[in-house]
Amino acid sequence: MDQMSKKIKVLIVDDSAVVRQTLREILLSDADIEVIGTAQDPLIAAEKIERDKPDVITLDVEMPRMDGLTFLRNLMSSNPIPVVMCSSLTEQGAETTLKAMQYGAVEVINKPRLGARQFLEDSRVLICDAVKAAALARVRRISTETRTIEPKLTADAILAKGSFPESMTTTERVVAVGASTGGTEALRLFLEAMPHDAPGIVIVQHMPEHFTRAFANRLNQSCRMSVKEAADGDTVFPGRALIAPGNKHMLLKRSGARYYVEIKDGPLVSRHRPSVDVLFRSTARYAGKNAIGVIMTGMGDDGARGMLEMKQSGAVNIAQDEASCIVFGMPKEAIKLGAVDHVLPLDKIPPEVLHFYRKS
Repeated sequence: MDQMSKKIKVLIVDDSAVVRQTLREILLSDADIEVIGTAQDPLIAAEKIERDKPDVITLDVEMPRMDGLTFLRNLMSSNPIPVVMCSSLTEQGAETTLKAMQYGAVEVINKPRLGARQFLEDSRVLICDAVKAAALARVRRISTETRTIEPKLTADAILAKGSFPESMTTTERVVAVGASTGGTEALRLFLEAMPHDAPGIVIVQHMPEHFTRAFANRLNQSCRMSVKEAADGDTVFPGRALIAPGNKHMLLKRSGARYYVEIKDGPLVSRHRPSVDVLFRSTARYAGKNAIGVIMTGMGDDGARGMLEMKQSGAVNIAQDEASCIVFGMPKEAIKLGAVDHVLPLDKIPPEVLHFYRKS
């Protein structure tokens, strides 16, 4: 795999000295990332941005002298730089961060905190990958590939690969969607285009825990479909979209004619939790030819192998095209594997999904 042609220069902006130091150590553990400085408030950050010209900024939501949202809006209107929002695990923090995504931030991470060794290791992988994804979310992209720095588990870690169902006891269609960097806005546009009686939709959006609930609640207010953060055992039915909770894997299951979701813990799969590969594999097994797969903007290859399994089970698969993606990573990898039937701009995906749904 090709290495990035140069290191990603990162500026860390956070009022907590402990967070600045922890983030610095985490980012410096990746050979592709260089921390060029830290700042305790936006005014100091503005001076360093002008002088050092970072590739990516990690930005605390709540800071003294100027809040993160105001700083972000000023930055994106005058000197756009990819921004990763760093937020605490609070409901207010989640709401503010979702606003930040609307203002142009491209990724969100939880503030690193001390904990068990596995938590810190998972946190390191997710934070470094978020910064790499942000670096790609520009007109001038470094690469669509990243150097793998950790062993990458497959969906086998959560659900063993098995035979596809020979016969289905239901003909109800299910739509399985995977997205990452840039996906919050793409999913909003996708779901807002869906009618109130659209097919049941199950979604994995790479996002930390707690943020998915605020994201789902916000979409529920703007969409004709019902949108909620998935809970274990939730039924999938027409008119409802379920979003996998952050930091949990989501699987589609079936009991007789009823589809439902299983929410479970487990290791990072394809460097993510939740993982699109896990959702797509379970969809291939339990929905088969009754499924429609959609893969959207995002870095990496999570979902590509799972989408191929969906295609092999008879599903119809759609990928977002490069022109409408913030990062053309996940769709590109699925296309390369031959897992995709249709490559479409974002605004053409909803009518195509509805076309296949109504054919059933």
